[in-house]
Amino acid sequence: MSDVTFREAVRADLPAVIALLADDVLGKARDFTEVDDAYEKAFADITADPRNHLIVAEQGGELVGCMQLTYIPGLGRHGAERSLIESVRVRSDLRGRGLGREMMTWAIDQARQRGCALVQLTTDKTRADAHRFYRNLGFVASHEGMKLAF
Repeated sequence: MSDVTFREAVRADLPAVIALLADDVLGKARDFTEVDDAYEKAFADITADPRNHLIVAEQGGELVGCMQLTYIPGLGRHGAERSLIESVRVRSDLRGRGLGREMMTWAIDQARQRGCALVQLTTDKTRADAHRFYRNLGFVASHEGMKLAF
């Protein structure tokens, strides 16, 4: 998939990004398929924050993937910044063709270039294929994550 390009999402990408988020086993239950005020606000907040980047993968003029990169400053690891990768999605008809690997490699390279000490992510415990995918990229399940939903 070497003809894929990565860029910051623009407002015109929002419907396609939302469709990618909803085109997922878990996303079907928690995401909508149409742009509403909540998505508009979230997009505006992400794009206004210099430490947050909504990235889209484009191929042949079509959106084929997305992810959110957040850079987190911290005192741990001698004041090192870390990169958090979330909401990684590949269009369902393109899964299993290497696009996810290309996206993650690009995101990891961005973190290295920025000087981050580590890259972290969360993945739902039910996503066995995703766990295997991330392990194959070198990620280690070193911590137990917890969430409190409201």
